[in-house]
Amino acid sequence: MALSPSHVAGQLRHLIYYHLDNNLIRNALFLADRLHAFEPRSFEAQYLLSLCHLHNGEVKAAFECSQPTGSRGLHAGCAYVYAQACLDLGKYLDGVTALERSKSLWASKNHWNKHSETQRQHLPDAAAVYCLQGKLFHAHKDLNRAVDCYVDSLKLNPFMWDAFLGLSATGVNIRVPNIFQLSPELLAMISSSQDELDILSDHFSPTEGSFPMPTTGSGVDPFMVSATLPDHDTTNGSSALYEKLNLSSANAPTVPKPIIHEGMETPGQSSGSEDFRIANGVTDPWDPPLAPARKMRTIQAMSLDHTGQEPPVAPSEREPPPAPRIGDRKRTVSGQVAHPLPPQMTEPGAPQRRSVRLFNQIKPTTKLTSSTLSGRDGREVKKVRSTTSKARTGSTSTVGRVVSGNRKPIESHDSDGKDHRATSIPPVPPLPRNAEKTKEIEALSWLLGLFTKLASGYFSLSRYKCTDAVQHFNSLSQGQRETPWVLAQLGRAFFEQAMYADASKYFSRVQSLAPSRLEDMEIYSTVLWHLKNDVELAYLAHQLLEVDRLSPQAWCAIGNSFSHQRDHDQALKCFKRATMLDPEFAYAFTLQGHEYVANEEYDKALDAYRHGIKADARHYNAWYGLGTVYDKMGKLDEAEQHFRNAAMINPTNAVLICCIGLVLEKSDNSKTALVHYERACSLAPHSILARFRKARVLMKLHEYKFALAELKVLKDMAPDEANVHYLLGKLYKTIHDKANAIKHFTTALNLDPKAAQFIKDAMESIDDDEMEDDDMA
Repeated sequence: MALSPSHVAGQLRHLIYYHLDNNLIRNALFLADRLHAFEPRSFEAQYLLSLCHLHNGEVKAAFECSQPTGSRGLHAGCAYVYAQACLDLGKYLDGVTALERSKSLWASKNHWNKHSETQRQHLPDAAAVYCLQGKLFHAHKDLNRAVDCYVDSLKLNPFMWDAFLGLSATGVNIRVPNIFQLSPELLAMISSSQDELDILSDHFSPTEGSFPMPTTGSGVDPFMVSATLPDHDTTNGSSALYEKLNLSSANAPTVPKPIIHEGMETPGQSSGSEDFRIANGVTDPWDPPLAPARKMRTIQAMSLDHTGQEPPVAPSEREPPPAPRIGDRKRTVSGQVAHPLPPQMTEPGAPQRRSVRLFNQIKPTTKLTSSTLSGRDGREVKKVRSTTSKARTGSTSTVGRVVSGNRKPIESHDSDGKDHRATSIPPVPPLPRNAEKTKEIEALSWLLGLFTKLASGYFSLSRYKCTDAVQHFNSLSQGQRETPWVLAQLGRAFFEQAMYADASKYFSRVQSLAPSRLEDMEIYSTVLWHLKNDVELAYLAHQLLEVDRLSPQAWCAIGNSFSHQRDHDQALKCFKRATMLDPEFAYAFTLQGHEYVANEEYDKALDAYRHGIKADARHYNAWYGLGTVYDKMGKLDEAEQHFRNAAMINPTNAVLICCIGLVLEKSDNSKTALVHYERACSLAPHSILARFRKARVLMKLHEYKFALAELKVLKDMAPDEANVHYLLGKLYKTIHDKANAIKHFTTALNLDPKAAQFIKDAMESIDDDEMEDDDMA
């Protein structure tokens, strides 16, 4: 018997996927090499070989294997692996070109909800490819096209978290709840027919998320905002990106614009996704998948609400349901014969009672029904199934009724022989299959609600609205909140507010839950640096080094430890090592700049900060560093501009506002400086720096009464701060209160003996001023 090449190749492919699923990458790579040798011209063989190289960490080998087919876009898998390798190797435009050439192979694919324990989709779908394209454009600094790709990815699959992170990093304004909501496309992929889709969308009631449920056929773009425009960030010229993101004009009320199918021109991009189309307010949201032929009995049962009546729909939205055929018998899952309720009991179109929904959620399910909507146990369902065939004979129905409620209900006999109608629980007509899909919708809505809270917290933090971010994260359930990622975000939120003690508590919990976690640990090391906790900082550095000595976070922690010991040269070596390991690690460049400033090497500091901005244009710390260097060099105009750039990115940071005020104060613009100090005090009421500078500029403006009030508050906030007492002494000296002036000068001298000469000169000048006053008198 002749050897069958197709069977040999099929067996090899099966073995490769088996080893990939079991994370036996070297075995899979060996078998992929055999398959490629057996079928050297096969696109799939090239794809599997390059995929195994990529999983094995051999990026250049994956690039070489996938290049012949992937660069020309002949196979979707090869193009995808080739683009991933290009992203790692810095060949961003080559990866974009390969994905564009293969667009016809993946543009119409959507694999959401098609993966399970027994089912896989080995080729990428449109959502995954758009996300990868967005990363390539983002790395190439083409933010406009990156935003377009991220938006297309999230429209097809709102759970594409990488796309949301990338979208947040671009600096555009977005409405987070508009992303994570049940769209008609998601419902269409769960439901097998238009009738089921209408039933599920009418019955759905979100329980976790605060997002609105889009009505079927409403023509609402998930990324479209209302006519009330949000506050615009001033970063990255976000108005243009915002317009692309929401497909609407930023200067006019929002009007739904068409989302064109592939191959047609769209504003801001060459071709759009084929997910749905909106034209002139009339929506044809999706083409439902072909459903198998079903009996009229199923259609009738699915046209009922959970309360036994028709779901509320507008007359123009759906056709009236067909009348039942004569002789059909329809019963509910609970075994009752469906019958219409009297008009006085329920109002037509009334939604399902919340108590019924809660009751349905807590009742245990049975093997016969996916969800026990009627509240009955499994034994009654079995009884109904056994008696249904007998009940079919000898019964007719009245023509013209929508629901078959003209039959007598099943009668139950108690031990006393009396008949009782089974009316204690209202009938719940949906079939088990529909009930299962309802449960799937409920699970999906819960997940979308969870993603809404997580994304809202992350987006608020990315815009440095730290108080809002903390509120969003704290609204999570305890199980979700006590996870390393959420705790790390909470730590970052408190770090940005300069609340280092609180930030340390959260990062410490992250360390206890995930000792090998590296992400965000460079921030934790800076928190410990501010807290002057040398022991914990050294321990963290050693721990991170043991986890991965080639991670930039570990070398940042080591550098911060040396910096705390004032060994700036060793700290610089560590920070340089971090940037060598990851040239896009902006925070390490910023830490380099701080050490150069400490060494008074301002030219090198400027170069380090500029590298940080090149790595991440929204890294406000680097902009702040540039402003600090120019301020020390006496270039006040350049310093003010860079401080303002940093404040545009992080408008809620009181320190940046104080820096702008300080530069203005040095430029003899005290009145404008006072405005900035007042704003800083409103942003951070407990900021000692902001209040101190505000009091100082009030004294310059001869507003002694207000300055004294600020200094008294400041004295209570920081009783051991020598500068506060020194300034109080100068104020009392100015208003000729000699006793209080000497009192506060003496306190300042005790708190800071190093400044004794300045304080003694100020105290001696009090007597000189009195002598001058006596001579004038």
